[in-house]
Amino acid sequence: MDKTTTVLSSLLFLFTFLTISLSKDLCNQNDKNTLLKIKKSLNNPYHLASWHPETDCCSWYCLECGDATVNHRVIALTIFSGHISGQIPPEVGDLPYLETLVFRKLSNLTGQIQPTIAKLKNLKYLRLSWTNLTGPIPDFIGQLKNLEFLELSFNDLSGSIPSSLSTLPNIMALELSRNKLTGSIPESFGSFPGKVPDLRLSHNQLSGPIPKSLGNLDFNRIDFSRNKLEGDASMLFGANKTTWSIDLSRNMFNFDISKVEIPKSLGILDLNHNGITGNIPVQWTEPPLQFFNVSYNKLCGHIPTGGKLQTFDSYSYFHNKCLCGAPLEICK
Repeated sequence: MDKTTTVLSSLLFLFTFLTISLSKDLCNQNDKNTLLKIKKSLNNPYHLASWHPETDCCSWYCLECGDATVNHRVIALTIFSGHISGQIPPEVGDLPYLETLVFRKLSNLTGQIQPTIAKLKNLKYLRLSWTNLTGPIPDFIGQLKNLEFLELSFNDLSGSIPSSLSTLPNIMALELSRNKLTGSIPESFGSFPGKVPDLRLSHNQLSGPIPKSLGNLDFNRIDFSRNKLEGDASMLFGANKTTWSIDLSRNMFNFDISKVEIPKSLGILDLNHNGITGNIPVQWTEPPLQFFNVSYNKLCGHIPTGGKLQTFDSYSYFHNKCLCGAPLEICK
């Protein structure tokens, strides 16, 4: 065999080896079988047309496989904005390496939050939003100890907020807004075991007072707007906190703000449409406010000058009891 033939043979072997290697199905067979069941359960939608049994599932749309350290198991299932109807398939619980699960902007997705999700002990990111899911927020979510982000917004969920959510040691954001949740904010939300999460509970039917225990926490963002909450919310504030955004608008809060100091880091403060009384403290001129609204309350006195307070127009202040000074009328 001459030298040229040897080189060609070697190149042919290398090409064949690479072709076989590149065409190797990385997808775990158990995961593939589970995914095909999920597709069938969702009535084989066009959105999942790439899910073909003869192809590598790691190349399928809406999926992500992990690297070799987890044997290329499926770690993310993200189904978003497709023409999909039905309920969340129970087979999602049979993807044991799943870290991300998303069903979002699927208006024909109905039923309750699938109980088999409780089996996904590696789950870090759970987003079930902009659907027609109904029923309660299940208590089992508190068992997902690796969960870092939970979004259940823009659904038709009802019932109370389970206190078990406060036991999640790694949670960084709880987004439960725009549902039909009732009852009070759990007392246990004043004692998250890890980092204090962003807490967004707006556009529900929550009622009663805010637990005093929440005053012990230094939130980054709080949104309790458009509920039926009442009483004192002053414990959420404090000059030494590092909070960036507080929205308590359109509730029934009733407390005196005259001696309330707000975080020096605060960028967003919305208190409109409540029953808040007192004078706006001079200390409120110190934070770098970018949005501010205290309209439709029972505030009185002179609006302090300086800082950012005069950069907001009269709509941020009007419909109060006797508030005056720029940008409102001059105090008499």
